[in-house]
Amino acid sequence: MTPPRRHDHPSAGPGPRHEHPEGGPDGTGTVLDRPRTPAPRRGAADPVKVLLHHHRDLCERAVDPLEIAAGLEAHGVTDRTAARFRHRDVFSLAEEMYARARRDADPPAPCESAAAPRPSARAVVLGLLPGLLCAAAVAGLRLTEGRTRLLVAAAGTLAVALAVRALLRHGAPGQSHAGARTPGTRAWTCWLLAYAALGDGLLGVAVHGGPDGPPDGTASGAWPLAAAPVLALALACAPAAWLTRRFTVRARHRLTASRGLEEFGASVRPLLLGVLGAFLGALAALLAVCGAVLHEPAAHAQALTLGALLLLARLLRTHGSTRAPAAALGAAAWAEAIAQASVFTARLPGCDPLGVPVDVLVGTWGPGSVPALACAAAALALLVHATRTLSRASAHVPAEEGP
Repeated sequence: MTPPRRHDHPSAGPGPRHEHPEGGPDGTGTVLDRPRTPAPRRGAADPVKVLLHHHRDLCERAVDPLEIAAGLEAHGVTDRTAARFRHRDVFSLAEEMYARARRDADPPAPCESAAAPRPSARAVVLGLLPGLLCAAAVAGLRLTEGRTRLLVAAAGTLAVALAVRALLRHGAPGQSHAGARTPGTRAWTCWLLAYAALGDGLLGVAVHGGPDGPPDGTASGAWPLAAAPVLALALACAPAAWLTRRFTVRARHRLTASRGLEEFGASVRPLLLGVLGAFLGALAALLAVCGAVLHEPAAHAQALTLGALLLLARLLRTHGSTRAPAAALGAAAWAEAIAQASVFTARLPGCDPLGVPVDVLVGTWGPGSVPALACAAAALALLVHATRTLSRASAHVPAEEGP
């Protein structure tokens, strides 16, 4: 029998065969040998494409994936929602949307998008106006007597109230939501400032059976008027407006510089606490100066807690949150009003127990403890809310890009 013919191909034979890395021995391979990479399915099976269609304007205006993530977060998209779009979190989903979005023009530089306009002359005047008017009113009270003093007090109170109303209405410079409505916020703010001027003196004489007459505008009168804390709070409107703008600018800058939502939130929380601490330091200095000039007690406890409450409410309103500030200011105002009313209600027959809590509180820590506790509790609750709200990227999206 004829032995089988051996092939002359060098790969034949009993020795080891050296196959081509792409598949078969001839270098071509087969369909089964090649690795399979499933082609992405587009059209109706592409969930991200549907999301891109719904948020087309947001994706076209965005200059950074984090801005898209902030917009998605503002529209209620969470990490659980992103999982349905085959992504681990909102930022990963925003990165794909940013990469796939079509843009008509080149995006501006991150520093340009994070920058905020300089405060206008009107904004600067609005920040200084409450302090200047309050200083003029206090000077008028010190230079007048009798009925003229009452007229000066009424005119000064009205002027300061209108100045505060204008400041709250037109907003702080650099705010993100200039048109945010704040029902009740201005009224509660004016009430709290009025209580800072008249409330402690009225409560102090009320627990002893007074008052016997109207306030006389002096710290030593039958119904003393506390001018130092009100003047310090009015003068603090200027640093509050400046710090609010600085917080807005720095937060927007960190919005573009951060690599994720968690990193952004972790960087904004210390910024919020730093702004609050800087304002309280400025307010404490103003209280010391006003108390020394007017020869009155500075009332640090009630003025600092009220200042913290007002600043936090201002920051939240500036960034679009209106319900929480109104609720916190209203709660503090109602607590002060109920405390005052309980003292006078206790004078009715059979209503003596109603005034016991306030009598004990005033007897232990003084009349200033009532507004201090009320404002401190409201400010603490508002700080917790602000820490959660202002650490979200959606709170720092400009108003025209919000939901």
